[in-house]
Amino acid sequence: MSLRDLEKQNQFHSVDPDRRPSSQSHSLCNCGEKVEEQGLHALNSSALCSTTSRRQIYTTLQPTRSHLTCLSDDAAPDSTPSQHASADHAKYEVGWDGEDDLWNPRNMHMARKWLITFTMALCSMCVTCTSSLYTMTYNQMDKEFGNSRIVATLGLSLFVFGLGLSPMVLGPLSEFYGRRPIYIGAFIFFTIWLIPCAVAPNIETMLVARFFDGLSGSAFLSVAGGTIGDMFSQSQLQAPMMVYTASPFIGPGLGPIIGGFINYFLNWRWSFYILLIWSGLMLAAIMFLIPETYHPVLLRNKARKLRKETGDDNYKAPIEIMDRSIARTVIRSLYRPFLLLVLDPMCLNLCLFSSILLGILYLFFGAFNLVFTKVHGFNLYQIGLSFFGLLVGMLLAIASDPLWQRNYLRLVRNNSNKSEPEYRLPPSIGGAVLTVIGLFWFAWTIHPSIHWIVPIIGSGFFGAGTVLVFSGVFTFLVEAFPLYAASGLAANSFARSSFAALFPLFALQLYNKLGYQWASSLLAFLTLVMAPFPYIFFLYGGRLRQKSRFASTGN
Repeated sequence: MSLRDLEKQNQFHSVDPDRRPSSQSHSLCNCGEKVEEQGLHALNSSALCSTTSRRQIYTTLQPTRSHLTCLSDDAAPDSTPSQHASADHAKYEVGWDGEDDLWNPRNMHMARKWLITFTMALCSMCVTCTSSLYTMTYNQMDKEFGNSRIVATLGLSLFVFGLGLSPMVLGPLSEFYGRRPIYIGAFIFFTIWLIPCAVAPNIETMLVARFFDGLSGSAFLSVAGGTIGDMFSQSQLQAPMMVYTASPFIGPGLGPIIGGFINYFLNWRWSFYILLIWSGLMLAAIMFLIPETYHPVLLRNKARKLRKETGDDNYKAPIEIMDRSIARTVIRSLYRPFLLLVLDPMCLNLCLFSSILLGILYLFFGAFNLVFTKVHGFNLYQIGLSFFGLLVGMLLAIASDPLWQRNYLRLVRNNSNKSEPEYRLPPSIGGAVLTVIGLFWFAWTIHPSIHWIVPIIGSGFFGAGTVLVFSGVFTFLVEAFPLYAASGLAANSFARSSFAALFPLFALQLYNKLGYQWASSLLAFLTLVMAPFPYIFFLYGGRLRQKSRFASTGN
């Protein structure tokens, strides 16, 4: 029997099998911070760990078992116990002092937890709204700077591409320094880079500022979900996670609606002035309302306080016992997602499907402007309102989560109360059908003789399907690749951000060359080709996982 087979046999031994992540625990998270079992799974990936050392590590991490993401999967190979982590030393190991420990964020008042949750949701919405609101500035900005539309669209693509790059670095850094410093630092730079956007004298300044703005703003898409997991127990997690995961979808749909009114009645620079005010308020809220919640860092702070108060340097937190290198952890977080994409067909195809959907969503920011202006004579704020269909569809899909949860529990019951990663895919199966229906509906109702509300309703089906596909894909990746959950989600993040950056660049050429109906139909055919994959993996995922070098076999 190979070492890898032994690792797979043992990968669930340190984890309570009943503490599976819920579907809401993973929606739209770019780096997998919300995976409760991930830190313990990661320890099993070390090829040098004997059975005895595994038991010692488990004992070492036991005080922090209640929190989410002790360590990322990318830190696993460097995570080795101190040689002094003996039984005598264990009594100095710092953990939570019962249910009344004020250091534990789980013991915060419920009202404060919800205040932090809403604050993070608004920050996430601010970032994603900034990505799409920019598209409403095109007409005025093009005239002022004298640039072409394709050059202006680069500002959207660069922002989204930046959103996909930085999570691979911010996620690992948050494990060393905590969540709060990442939030504050990233949002300070996000706010600062809005200033050159607002006062840009030329399109070159705008493009550079947009890229760095996206690069800075991704903290609330890659790290913030873990904060919710830090505060809420598994039984309380669904409602706050639903609120948080709605925000990255609401933001892109809300941006054109707000931007349409601003740019119809005011100068385009007011788009960024208003975003500056919003982000400034959010930055103040972060500083005053969001504390550090990452359990390993809090235990480290607690250990430092004990050492200072007692003068005994033997007190150590679990994170201080682990020997990890920041540089090597970040490097692993950069290359391992690409290994998953290249070597695992399930990860590749599901990431490709979700990437195509997000690419189409961002392509619509240019296509809607063209279609509803030429076919129905919409002005700028009416074009913004045309995105209501997408927004409503997304909200309805998010609200349907309890139905999918019930279906998941039914599948588990029918399988002798044993969960399988494939049981997370039914939302993606249903969502794939809705995206195909929505795109064909939108394509063949773009006629002056058909009321404008009809294609907007079709776009609502596409929006709902997109959210459902993402929900199923995220949770499947987390459960199918427990040792590499963060890498799987980072692979998905990079792939979909790349497509979202690329698709808007050929939107106008596509629609002008093929015509409005056939251009939208081409997009529909792309989703039709990818739609069977969630169902195929639902049926045969278990067999494919047996052959995968990364996936869990469930044995």
